Amino acid sequence: MTTTHLSLANARALHLAAQGLLTPPRRKASRDDVLAAIRRMALLQIDTISVVARSPYLVLYSRLGHYDPAWLDSLLADGALFEYWAHEACFVPVEDYRLLRHRMLDPAAMGWKYSVSWMDKHRADIDQLLAHIRQHGPVRSRDFARQGGKGNGWWDWKPEKRHLEVLFTSGQLMVRQRENFQRVYDLAERVLPHWDDAQHLPTPASARHDMIRASCRALGLVQAGWVGDYYRLRGKVSATELAPLVDSGELLPVQVEGLKGDSYVHHSLQDALRLAADGQLKASACSVLSPFDPVVWHRARASQLFGFDYRIECYTPAPKRQYGYFVLPLLVRGQLVGRLDAKAHRAQGVFEVKALYLEPGIKPGKRLQQDILKALQQCADWHGTPQLRFGRVPDGWLV
Repeated sequence: MTTTHLSLANARALHLAAQGLLTPPRRKASRDDVLAAIRRMALLQIDTISVVARSPYLVLYSRLGHYDPAWLDSLLADGALFEYWAHEACFVPVEDYRLLRHRMLDPAAMGWKYSVSWMDKHRADIDQLLAHIRQHGPVRSRDFARQGGKGNGWWDWKPEKRHLEVLFTSGQLMVRQRENFQRVYDLAERVLPHWDDAQHLPTPASARHDMIRASCRALGLVQAGWVGDYYRLRGKVSATELAPLVDSGELLPVQVEGLKGDSYVHHSLQDALRLAADGQLKASACSVLSPFDPVVWHRARASQLFGFDYRIECYTPAPKRQYGYFVLPLLVRGQLVGRLDAKAHRAQGVFEVKALYLEPGIKPGKRLQQDILKALQQCADWHGTPQLRFGRVPDGWLV
C-alpha cells in the first residue's frame, strides 16, 4: 500500500476540511446547513458561558458564517438532535442515539455525572418527580423553588436539579427542548417513542467501533492517540483497533512531516488528499473559534498539529489565568495564530477585545492584521455588537 507524504500544513488543511473550516462559506447558511455541520462534526459540545455567544452557537458560526441561532434550538425541539454526554455534554444527531445508549444503561460508570448513593437515598422523591412528569408533562429545573435561598453554583444544586440530572444521565429523561437555553426535561419514551432496546441496541463492541469510525471521519486526519478523546471512550484506542479500517480502505495511511507515529486520512477526503499531496489544498478561512471547538478541545492534538498550547481558563481562578476568562482561538488560513479575551456588550452594541495575543513567531504583518480585523468585525456583526473596542494588542499592531 502506497503511503502519501504530507507537510504539517497540508495535514492541518485536511483536518480543517473535515471539520468544515478550510474555506469561508460560499453562500448564506440555511437551517439544513446547521444540521449538516453538526453531522459533519458528529458532536457539538454544549457550554453555558455567555460573555460572547454560547459555545455551540459560536462553533456553528465559525463554520457557517452569519446564521440564525434559533435554528439550533428548533432542530433539538423537532427531534433531529438529542443531548447527552459524548465528548462532554453535547448535541448529537438523533440517528446516533444508539451509540450512546449503553452509557445510559450503565450510568454508574459515568463518574460524577451519576450518583448511585443519591438515587438510593432519594428514591421516593425521584419516583414522585417521574410521576409528576408523566402526569403533567415536561419540566424545567426552575419550575422547582429552592428551599433556603440562592445556591452557590453547580456543587450546590437544589435537590430537584440533581434528580433531573441523574435521571437524564440514566436515560430515563431526555431534553425535549431548551427555553432561553434552559433544559426542558421529558420522559425518554415520549421524546423517542420509536426506540426499542430489544430491537435497536447494538452490542457495546459495535457501538465503540462505530464511535471510532465517526471520530475518524470528523477528524479527517487521525492518529490512534487522538481518536478516543472525541467520544471520551473508555480505554485507549490502539493502532490494532484502527487496523480493520485501514484494511478496508476507510483509513488511508499517510506520513506527516513532524508528527511521530502512524497517521491516517479518512477516505471521504480522498480528493482533498490528492490536492494536498500536490500542494494544491489551500486553507483560506479566517474565523474566531470557541474554546470548546473540536479543533482545540483535545489539547495534545492541538499542540501536535497546530503547535498551539491551549488551556481553557474560565474554570481557573482569576489570579492564575494567563490570557483571560473566555479566550477564543484565532484561525487564519490554516494556522492558529493567536487568541483573544473578548466580551460582547449587547446592550451597548460593543464587541470588546480586552486583549489580543499572537502566538510566538507570528508577526503582525499587514495581511494578517487585515484577516484578523475582518474576522473580528464579521463576528461582532453577527453578535449584534458591531462596534469593535480594543484593549491590549500586540506590539506593532495598528488599530
